[in-house]
Amino acid sequence: MFSRIREDIASVFDRDPAARSTWEVITCYPGFHALVSHRFAHLLWKARLRWLARWMSHLARWFTGIEIHPGATIGRRFFIDHGMGVVIGETAEIGDDVTLYHGVTLGGTTWNKGKRHPTLGNGVVVGAGAKLLGPIIVGDYAKVGSNAVVVKDVPPGATAVGIPAKIIMAEQDQAREAHAAKLGFSAYGLSSHEDDPVAQAIRGLTDHTAELEARIVELAERLDRLGRGADEGRGDGARLRKVVDK
Repeated sequence: MFSRIREDIASVFDRDPAARSTWEVITCYPGFHALVSHRFAHLLWKARLRWLARWMSHLARWFTGIEIHPGATIGRRFFIDHGMGVVIGETAEIGDDVTLYHGVTLGGTTWNKGKRHPTLGNGVVVGAGAKLLGPIIVGDYAKVGSNAVVVKDVPPGATAVGIPAKIIMAEQDQAREAHAAKLGFSAYGLSSHEDDPVAQAIRGLTDHTAELEARIVELAERLDRLGRGADEGRGDGARLRKVVDK
């Protein structure tokens, strides 16, 4: 339990540049408060102390503005940024290294009992205001754009945006996203189909830098091959001179 909490604190520093100290995270981050409360409430829930678990989650909601049902299953290094208005339902399942922004809902679409809330794989990022509804599966490292309404499965590594959400990550978009992440910037929720001129300009610069990087790698490989060839040529010349001297 406490090792998990230490990991949760470390994940804040990994994903929020505004975090300055451990004490600040412990005292000033409602997402962390809600998560710690949920860790204990979930233990009570599994011990079948259901009312006590609900009461603890209710108190956490009152203090943080984040509602996590004690029955929800949450993995390691989970991070809720800002957090106000986040709702996570009873049968929701969340993998490791997942990030949710404020206003996210992992909700149900039926009053029937059983699995009725989303399952999020490892490394998923869900933008502010997004609504994921029903027993859908969001694959590992998928991303959901801000204010999207997702009612169908999202493949691993894909990005879903819109109302209702559509999968927009073509192969070119995936390559651009990977290169942008290497540069330290990743405007998830955008694709080449968007008309925003600033987004188009950013994508153009990202594509250009990726192309330049590929050319530099190719030139380096060619120079390396030429260098090896020159070394081999010098070796052949030395051997030839030895034969001539004899």
